[in-house]
Amino acid sequence: MEAALVERANIPFKAIPAAGLHGVGLQRLPGNIMAMMRGISAARQIVDGFKPQAVFYTGGYVAGPVAVAARGLPSLVYVPDIEPGLALKFLGLFATRIAVTSPDSRPFFGKNAPIVVTGYPVRADLAEWTKEKARAAFALTGEMPVLLVFGGSKGARSINRATLDALDALLERVEIIHISGELDWPTVEKAQKALRAPKAARYHAYPYLHAEMGAALAAADLVVARAGASTLGEFPLFGLPAILVPYPHAWRYQKVNAEMLAQAGAAIMMEDERLQAGLYLTVEKLLETPEKLEAMRQAMLALRIPDAAARVARQLQELAGVNYG
Repeated sequence: MEAALVERANIPFKAIPAAGLHGVGLQRLPGNIMAMMRGISAARQIVDGFKPQAVFYTGGYVAGPVAVAARGLPSLVYVPDIEPGLALKFLGLFATRIAVTSPDSRPFFGKNAPIVVTGYPVRADLAEWTKEKARAAFALTGEMPVLLVFGGSKGARSINRATLDALDALLERVEIIHISGELDWPTVEKAQKALRAPKAARYHAYPYLHAEMGAALAAADLVVARAGASTLGEFPLFGLPAILVPYPHAWRYQKVNAEMLAQAGAAIMMEDERLQAGLYLTVEKLLETPEKLEAMRQAMLALRIPDAAARVARQLQELAGVNYG
């Protein structure tokens, strides 16, 4: 995925061997260690040939060999989630500076760690969408509040099922933009075709959105989603109140993200196993207390750092000793 995204932006891409070491069984561990050693050798060749002025890491075990190969060079590590994974903690040992989305990440590093708060970088085109322009793009009626349901690029089966189970009741109260992911799209599409007017006109379902994702975020009054790192940047950008359902198999990262937003008053956290029974009731309660929804919106807006990408770029420029304006 990373290779395709980087090449689409016309940026040269080079891959290196790498493999995870944490949580790997004894049978796979020797092979993974050898892959990491090959990765360090390949990374050294790239670093020696490219001669970077600064190095930028965003985590994952693939960055480990590069960090070893580029040791001694000015470097910036960016931590997208509130809680860093083991790879990011390891990279932090090599880093000149550590950029974080939120000051809530500070306790996960040493007291003297070189932390700088930048916020979560979001695509510049997201900010181009106004609510009016976004609702026109989806041909929304504008007669009811808009609920965005989003489970990520691959979808979230529990969120999709809970939405479909409560679909008739929800469509009595809201207009829905439902991004299901490819895996559940056949089921969602079938449910969409089974709806009759006027509810059919209020249900806008898609397997995935690319350029229009900003429109979906801008159009919504409330979102139901997982709690991946992007929620820390995209939802504050639009002041979008959220019902967050952390992915139960993603260890603690999503839970910690959701807890931070909930403690800030910007979101409600719901456990995955409670979603089936609690989704409609939670949406209904929020719609019946507009002052609560508005307070959540204001709390989410208070976390907004729209120039996060520029802040990260400035850190890299300082480390590299250059200034491109």
